[in-house]
Amino acid sequence: MYGLHSERGAVSVSLRHLRLFESVARLSSVRRASEECHLSQPAVTQAIAKLEEQIGISLLERGASGSYLNELGVIFQRRTERLFTQIEQALIELGVPAGQAPMMASRISRSQIRSLISIVENGSFAQAARALGVSQATLSRAARDLERDLRRPLYHRTASGVTATPGGAEFARKLKLATREIEWGMEELDSARGSLKGQIAIGAMQLAGSFLLASVLNEFISTYPHASVRISNGSSAAMLRSLRDGDVDVVIGLLRDPVPEDLVQERLAEAPYVIVARQGHPLFAKRKVTLDDLSAYDWVVGTPGACRRVCFDALFADRRKPQARVETSSLPTIRLVLARSDCLTLLTSYELTYEDDVLAAVPYGPIEPIPWIGVTMRNNWLPTQLQANFLRLIRKRMTASLMPIKELLRAS
Repeated sequence: MYGLHSERGAVSVSLRHLRLFESVARLSSVRRASEECHLSQPAVTQAIAKLEEQIGISLLERGASGSYLNELGVIFQRRTERLFTQIEQALIELGVPAGQAPMMASRISRSQIRSLISIVENGSFAQAARALGVSQATLSRAARDLERDLRRPLYHRTASGVTATPGGAEFARKLKLATREIEWGMEELDSARGSLKGQIAIGAMQLAGSFLLASVLNEFISTYPHASVRISNGSSAAMLRSLRDGDVDVVIGLLRDPVPEDLVQERLAEAPYVIVARQGHPLFAKRKVTLDDLSAYDWVVGTPGACRRVCFDALFADRRKPQARVETSSLPTIRLVLARSDCLTLLTSYELTYEDDVLAAVPYGPIEPIPWIGVTMRNNWLPTQLQANFLRLIRKRMTASLMPIKELLRAS
């Protein structure tokens, strides 16, 4: 998403109009807002009317004593406040003095935000201009105006051209998250009027996350026929990066330990690891399986840094590790390799419930550490009604899934 226009269909709203709306809403007066923003009352009135026309909703009730938020205005004002609070915080973290942040935030334009985000996402001024469909001169002017207004370096020259500095890239990330508030505000207005629609962006960690997500999708899209779900799959590191960048709303899968300081995690259920082999593997003929037995076979392991790789390393920490020539988080690959060989692997008990026709748990355990499956969110995230309903469905389905998992563990 660039600036205040989203590929999900949010209107292109002027930051200036939003700032004036926020001022009128906070002060309950067009006159006082015009004084605060150094504009004429007709100019403020015209800006509010333009904003209401764009979003198709009346936000204020006008009267002799002032202008007051109606029910829908309260919803939209909350998102507008969050937008500017996050922009101001991003400015402070960029190095702008706290006392100057509100004034600086009021000067930033939508075109400046679009330009900076595009430069970061595309790697150079030239590629960013092509992505936005504008001339490089137009993009450069917006980008340099922002840098000059903030009096902070946002760009530097590299061998591939002019691109964002690390500080500029982080500032762009935070602006991108801030501007998503307006998109979510539009969805909340729809919900308040009885139309639960919009798109939820979900990051599903490979294996565990995909299984949990698949178990709720049919029910969700049946319950909310006007909503859509966009799913991104990847490793834990990739999904958490997408979460921080605002490309996904929540991440589903195994939880990290320790919890990253800028994120929050909600535990849904323990999902102990079990050692898995094909049905009929020689280990099932043993009355008791030892680590020496496990070391005698090749393993399929997770990629470095993955939770299951950490567990594998811990399992054989005090001895020579078994041979592990295949590293993957792809369940189809794991299934094919194990079904046609005597290789072993680690899966969570939750994942194994879907594999009992081909794979089975080797009678060995318990295996430490015991991971949790759950959802990871940004620590300042305010979900829309649709997003909150999706999370409730995830919690409900996870609770219903616990019984067969416990039975599987008892059987193994």
